[in-house]
Amino acid sequence: MGRQLVPLTLDNLPDLPKRCRSCVFWELDPVSGEAAVKAGRPELEKEAWISAVLLEWGSCGRVVYVDDVPVGFVMYAPPAYVPRSTAFPTSPVSPDAVQLLTAWLTPGYQGQGLGRVMVQTVAKDLIQRGFKAIEAFGDAHWTEPACVLPADHLLAVGFKTVRPHPRFPRLRLELRATISWKEDVELALDRLLGAVQKEPALRPL
Repeated sequence: MGRQLVPLTLDNLPDLPKRCRSCVFWELDPVSGEAAVKAGRPELEKEAWISAVLLEWGSCGRVVYVDDVPVGFVMYAPPAYVPRSTAFPTSPVSPDAVQLLTAWLTPGYQGQGLGRVMVQTVAKDLIQRGFKAIEAFGDAHWTEPACVLPADHLLAVGFKTVRPHPRFPRLRLELRATISWKEDVELALDRLLGAVQKEPALRPL
C-alpha cells in the first residue's frame, strides 16, 4: 500500500469527513461556534480558521492517504488559536506546548499503528519548529468518535497526565523525550510512505 501524510491545506480540506469539515468545536468559542452553526456557515468559519493559522503560524495538520484515498487526519495548533481550550476544567494548555486538537481514522484502518505514526509525525514537525511539548485534553469517558480524543489512546501513544480530572484530564508529551527515538520516527515514516532503501551499488574493483 502507498501511504502518505500530507500537510493540511485548504486544497485538501475537502478530503476530511463532511462532519469534520463543518465542525468548529475547537476553532471557535462555544458562543461563536453555536452562532456559526445557527447561521449555517461552520464550513466557512473552518476554512477561515485554517487559512489564518497557515498564514500566521504554519502547518496545523496532516491528512493520511492510503493508495491516494484519504483515511484520516490530525490537527494541532498553539493554544492561542484554540478558543475552546479555555472552556475545559483542566485548562490552560502550558505556554511552551502546542495543542493536539483532534484526530480521526477510518474504522477499517484503525489498529494498524497509524494513530501512533500520526502523533510521531506531529512530534517530528514540532521538534523541527523548536517546540517543547504537545498537550491535549482527553476524554476519560470516550465511547464514540468525537472532537475530544480518548484519554486511553493518548496515554497509549506516550502522553502523560499533567492535570487529572474524572472526565477531561490534560495530557502532555515531552518532545525532548522523543529526540532519542527520532530515528525510529523517521524509520516509521519511511515505512509508512512506502520508501524503499536501496542497497548501495558496488563499484567494480
